[in-house]
Amino acid sequence: MSTTTIKENKMGVMSEGKLLANMALPMIISMLVQALYNVVDSIYVSQISESAVTALSLAFPIQNLQIGFAVGIGVGINSLLSKSLGERNQDAVNRTAGNGLMLMLMAAAAFMVFGFTGVRPYYEMQSAVAETVEGGTDYVSICCIFVLGSFVQIWCERLLQSTGRTTLSMITQGTGAITNILLDPVFIFGWFGLPAMGVAGAAVATVIGQWMGALVGLYLNLKHNPDVHLSARYFPLQKRTVGQILTVGIPSVIMNGIGSIMTFGMNQILQGFTETATGVFGIYFKLQSFFFMPLFGLNGATISIVAYNYGARKPQRIMRTLKLAGAAAMCLMLTGFAVFQIAPDMLLNMFNPSESFLALGRVCLRTISYSFPIAAVCIILGACFQALGNGIYATITSMARQLVVLLPVAYLMSLTGNVNLVWLAFPAADLVSGIITVAFFLRIYRQKIKPLFE
Repeated sequence: MSTTTIKENKMGVMSEGKLLANMALPMIISMLVQALYNVVDSIYVSQISESAVTALSLAFPIQNLQIGFAVGIGVGINSLLSKSLGERNQDAVNRTAGNGLMLMLMAAAAFMVFGFTGVRPYYEMQSAVAETVEGGTDYVSICCIFVLGSFVQIWCERLLQSTGRTTLSMITQGTGAITNILLDPVFIFGWFGLPAMGVAGAAVATVIGQWMGALVGLYLNLKHNPDVHLSARYFPLQKRTVGQILTVGIPSVIMNGIGSIMTFGMNQILQGFTETATGVFGIYFKLQSFFFMPLFGLNGATISIVAYNYGARKPQRIMRTLKLAGAAAMCLMLTGFAVFQIAPDMLLNMFNPSESFLALGRVCLRTISYSFPIAAVCIILGACFQALGNGIYATITSMARQLVVLLPVAYLMSLTGNVNLVWLAFPAADLVSGIITVAFFLRIYRQKIKPLFE
């Protein structure tokens, strides 16, 4: 096993501020493009009907779960691969990439089965409106049956991010998102002589974009990522490698699974009021992605840098990176808070809202955005948990926020009969999450980072 073939990566030598900007900015740009395509999807669909918007809102838990599995496995790949680079262990790097792909393919197969068998019962359980059920069933079935492109794309992105090639990762993700944006009106409204497909057209555009991103990502890894040597001999699953990937990855998958449960539960609570409330909640998630997606880009860069320097035993670089990332995250989320407070009507008017939709959405955006600054702290410190192999801390924090606090508080508020009080559950849950996150960070600092200084 070779441990000397990897030269010093920029993650171990470049100044922390320049390194974080160098790695995070491409990821932030690609995440912004991703957020843009999420919003464009809903803008086009809102021209069909309010039921079509609700259909996409009810699809969110399934889509979030898909992304959660792919990103969760990807986080495990990212952490182990960056650490192996820091240790200069080429065999471990290659094995991580190969085994990671196999895990991605297995997870994708499960969603493909659901796409054939489980989508209609899922929608019929949540809505009695025929247009919502039919449109949603078409949309989610297409997204699940052809989901393999999404998993391969995310695998390619994580290999590029783990080796510090975030500009190439940006190209991969940007290709998929821009393809989706361009194709949305073509398939939704039937441009260029094609039949108008409505909500199903949005799904077709989505999966074509994902497959385009996957193909570009494969090309970039094969031709422009010399730190990872892709070969079939690294595909057979190795118990140690799979265990190390899943130790970090499973908590991340569970976190996203918890997010899907939370969204499903919130949809059920809001459906008890009106379908409009459910649609507003879905639009909120689209709009908040303009700030959370870049935050997750910053988070991804932080994971790679911290994991690499933990493997290289450079604690000063770990701490300086966390401080810089935390400051950047706080600036980003304070900007998001200001936008949601000052201009909610401007944001909501993009979605062809009715007066009741606009009134509900205005309160929703302003109330939930109080949690944004707390989220900045939680997500950056959570990157440290994942990078150092303590993903279980992030899982516990997420579970406390979304299941122990958010859903119960939202349900209790719904009993008042005032839907606007339901939104208060979000800042309440994030306050609890912030306290737990800081406590866990102090613990992991004492156990893993502080000993490196000695």
